[in-house]
This record gives sequence, structure tokens and C-alpha cells, in this order.
Amino acid sequence: MKVLVTGSDGFSGSHLTEELVKKGYQVKAFVFYNSFNNWGWLDTLPKDIMRNVDIFQGDIRDPNGVQEAMKGISAVFHLAALIGIPFSYHSPDTYVDTNIKGTLNILQSARKLETKRVLVTSTSEVYGTAQYVPIDEKHPFQGQSPYSATKIGADRLAESFYRSFQLPVTIVRPFNTYGPRQSARAVIPTIITQLLAGKTEIKLGALTPTRDFNYVKDTAEGFIAIAKSDRTVGEEINIASQKEISIGDLANEIIKQMNPKAKVICDGQRLRPEKSEVNRLLGSNEKIKQLTDWRPRYTLAQGMEETMLRFSEITGHETVKENLHHAIQMNKVSHAYIITGEELMGRKSLAGAFVLELFCEQGKQEACLNCHSCKQVLSKNNTNC
Repeated sequence: MKVLVTGSDGFSGSHLTEELVKKGYQVKAFVFYNSFNNWGWLDTLPKDIMRNVDIFQGDIRDPNGVQEAMKGISAVFHLAALIGIPFSYHSPDTYVDTNIKGTLNILQSARKLETKRVLVTSTSEVYGTAQYVPIDEKHPFQGQSPYSATKIGADRLAESFYRSFQLPVTIVRPFNTYGPRQSARAVIPTIITQLLAGKTEIKLGALTPTRDFNYVKDTAEGFIAIAKSDRTVGEEINIASQKEISIGDLANEIIKQMNPKAKVICDGQRLRPEKSEVNRLLGSNEKIKQLTDWRPRYTLAQGMEETMLRFSEITGHETVKENLHHAIQMNKVSHAYIITGEELMGRKSLAGAFVLELFCEQGKQEACLNCHSCKQVLSKNNTNC
């Protein structure tokens, strides 16, 4: 079965692409075209995975490219979207173009090409603050940010194509997904990167809101289970753990494992506008359990352990470097990681130079550490190991 994954260069999309290949699907990966020929997180996947992935570079906002990418495809997993809520406050037009018009392009092409299955990715943000819990698929929608409003619009377009044209659409609604490769702007990576940077005051936004966190591998398995079931056509389905934790409690759990001396503080600059804050998200997973064989495999503790391990690793890869640069800018820290010479043992020398480059660019202090892989001292004026 040949499938298309849009947004495959992103966090969730790269994990879904990887899982689909492992399960024997023929995968075409729709990645955002750029002049650097960068495939996002797909660049970090093992070669034995990528040799089975057909790359299509395009723009989800362009209907011609979307239709070209969808030729010969049996099923499409549409994950491409703009998702940053703060960015949506000042640039809502781009969210309409990407999230609504991009979804329309997928639906129009699927109708014309008679695609057998279309999975449109929603978000738990469409529900807004819970009016009752657990939140099932009948819960009212609330556009509490331009981002969530565009996702509501995209969902309703998908529903209309099912009802009007019998297009075999399913709306897949993951609750808060986390794990390796997630953007540094998200709450869990924000906590981890600040701790790895040696910060003892961890700056976050509102601490009392609760979220239903799902490890990314469980989310990917949810997509695949939904696609395999004929009973899910025409439905909108949550992927949720049906468990909640407050942002403050989550941060304290991570701090307990990484640096018990640190503490959480609420940074006013990180707060959403009062009526835009989603105060409670706790999803029901009863429907997905009824219609598929999906069950969450990771507890929050298990998923967090794997996530912290991955974020703690230094690979020197450009995508990681970009994320760490972003973390520096957002968190205003003087360095991304502090590592000792012993920790550099067995690593590529590039990793050592990479860490020092991030450290020194802030101009806060002279940085040096002993790189055991080449017996040189890396310093502000010597980063070539």
C-alpha cells in the first residue's frame, strides 16, 4: 500500500513516516521545499529507513504540487500545518493559508484522484478549555487562538467533503504529543533544555493548566490503527491517554529527575492572553479503543525517560543545532549544554566543536574544555577539534 505523509519533515510526521516504513508501507514523504535541500527531521532517520522513502518537495499551499504528490497514492496522512500558538496571534493569515487552504488542497486532490483513505490531523486545542471531562468527540469547539480556529475550519471542511462527496475522510485528533525531535518551543523541551543549560530557575508560562500528554510513538500507532480500520471512515477520533497533569507538576517531575535544586517560576512574557489560555485538556480514548485495536503503550514516566535521554544526547546534526539555537534565543541562556571531557569520549569531534560554538556565541564567558578525542583544549579561539 502506497501512502503519502504530509508534514513528514516535522516532529510527529517523521515518527509516523518511520513507523509506516517499519510496517512495510510504501511511503512518499511530502516535505516543505527549501533552497537548502533540507528534509527536516527525516535527515536524522537511519539510512535503512530512508532508502524506502520517496521524497516529494513542495508546498502544501500550492494545489498543483499537492495533486502531483498524491498521484498513485492509496491513503494520505495529512499532518502538514503551522502549529505555534504565539505565532498565530500576529500572523493569522499564514495559518489560514496553511491550515485551511492546505487541507482544502488535500481534499480536492483526493476527490479528483479517488484516494481511498484521507486522514486529516486535528488538535485537542479545537476543544478549548474543557466544559466537561473526559473530553469526547461530541465536546463543543472553541476557537481560543487563531491557530485553533484554523484547525476547526480545516476539520469542518474535511467533514463537509465526507458528507457532500462521500470522500473517505477521518479526522484524527491527537492530544498533547511529546517526545524526541519535538520543537524547543513546546513545554517539555523548554523545561528539558533549560535544565540541560544549567538553569536553576525554569521559566514557563501558566503553571496550573492541565494537559493530556501522549508519547509520540503512541500517537503514530494511533494514526496507523485508524487508517487500517474501515469503521473509522467519516469519524473524528481522539488519540488520548485519558490522564492529565498540570504544567507545574510536570515541570517538578522533570526537575526531580534532572536537577532537584532547580525551581519553576511563572514568566509573565510566556503567558497567553487570559481568554486564550486553555485551562484543562483531558481526552477520552473510548472511541479509538472501540473502533480499533489501539492502546497506549507508554506511561508518562516511560515516555519522559526516553525523551530526556534523547534530548541529552549530542549528535552535532544541523537540525539539532537549529533547535538548540532556538532554545538559546527563546530562553536567553548563555549556552545550550555543559559537557565534560569525559562525556566527549567516543563522540565525533564535531560534537565538541558544536557545543563550544553555541556556548561561545553568547559572549558571556571564555569557554574551554578538554576534548579527550583529540587531546586538545577547545576554547573561544579554537573550536576546530
